[in-house]
Amino acid sequence: MFTEKTRLLTSTKNDKVKYIRALQARSRDRREAQAFVVEGVRLVEEAWKAHWKAQLIFYTEDLPQRGREIVEAYRQANVEVVPVSPEVIRAASDTQTPQGILAVLPMGQISPPTDLSFVLILDTLRDPGNMGTLLRTALAARVDAVFLPPGNVDPYSPKVLRAGMGTHFSLPIREGSWEDIRSAISPLQVFLSDTAGRHVYTQTDLTIPLALIVGGEAEGAGTEARSLASHTLSIPMPGGVESLNASAAGAILMFEVVRQRQEAGGRRRAAGGRRQAA
Repeated sequence: MFTEKTRLLTSTKNDKVKYIRALQARSRDRREAQAFVVEGVRLVEEAWKAHWKAQLIFYTEDLPQRGREIVEAYRQANVEVVPVSPEVIRAASDTQTPQGILAVLPMGQISPPTDLSFVLILDTLRDPGNMGTLLRTALAARVDAVFLPPGNVDPYSPKVLRAGMGTHFSLPIREGSWEDIRSAISPLQVFLSDTAGRHVYTQTDLTIPLALIVGGEAEGAGTEARSLASHTLSIPMPGGVESLNASAAGAILMFEVVRQRQEAGGRRRAAGGRRQAA
């Protein structure tokens, strides 16, 4: 392993370091380059497992064996891998304690399935932790795709990527205008999470093909989201709080969809078994 000798990069003023720092710091630079940065063995490994192409890998020579195997795999795939000093990895990193490896990746998008049944739309969500958590929850709930209209935090920002824990490599995430989203989900019923919603979420049929809108932390969903929604869902809160954290509310509603659909599937299987027995 690492038979090819590569010169150690020690200058924090190197153009590659400046490029990575720009991608880490500014959404505008990520958009222009159509690239983003992930850090740490786990996220870079997730990218490799998902067959996500890489533009560049930085690593330190004290990287553990698991990380070195990932570096070697990318090297064998003809990706530029650069050994760097601890000072360089700290300069390029968005974290206080870098894990010794980071990757620059293109913003390739995973295509949503053509027959959508379960979609999540996030509106005016500006907290990166909430965004990453909701994306991770959507993957766990087997959401077909997540749509992001204007006004959300950048889904490729470092904090969102860390909170998403590799979700970006498995879940279709599409940014677009409200018009684009309306066209993409036109066959679906649209439900909006709202503290004053007309329908209690557990008493609403969520087995039908649907899109679920979860609004932002401060003001909730905007006018475009409300005009798109045909139903509003509420979560009863006997403790008397005004509202739930966006990621908590989204998780409750997504897994209610999962619960109802699993129960409906179980009933269909049981009915089929009774017909065969008869």
